[in-house]
Amino acid sequence: MRVFSAKFVVFLTLFLTALPAFAFNPDEVLADPALEARARALTVQLRCMVCQNQSIDDSNAELARDLRVLVRERLTKGDSDEAVIDYVVSRYGEFVLLKPRVSARTIALWGAPIALILVGVTSIFVFARRRAAVSEGQKLTVDEEARISDLLEGRGG
Repeated sequence: MRVFSAKFVVFLTLFLTALPAFAFNPDEVLADPALEARARALTVQLRCMVCQNQSIDDSNAELARDLRVLVRERLTKGDSDEAVIDYVVSRYGEFVLLKPRVSARTIALWGAPIALILVGVTSIFVFARRRAAVSEGQKLTVDEEARISDLLEGRGG
């Protein structure tokens, strides 16, 4: 029984690790190995707009297949890798890239939370210092102390 369990686990592991390979259809493969390697490198960088957490290389979605074919068509027409990426981004937007490009927009997107945290921490620090200065207060004058003593004595007597 243990031998069967071990064999089943090995089979299941091998089967599940091969699932992404099923997304890629053999009819999409280019005859030129160099172009095919470039195409695979590009399709790994592009997000499937249906699945959103997979590259088009790993996705079974029809749109992912269309994008894989589009990438290969552009490469066979002589486009550079950057031109292919630019073409896909022009049609689908920056979201199609699994690793977004560094631009003013992405810097603002990633920098805004850090800036807001710094502003918050600075505000808390300034507020705490002002509050500490106010809570210390001022010393009473001699006249004020005498008046308080008179009031307290008058009450107590």
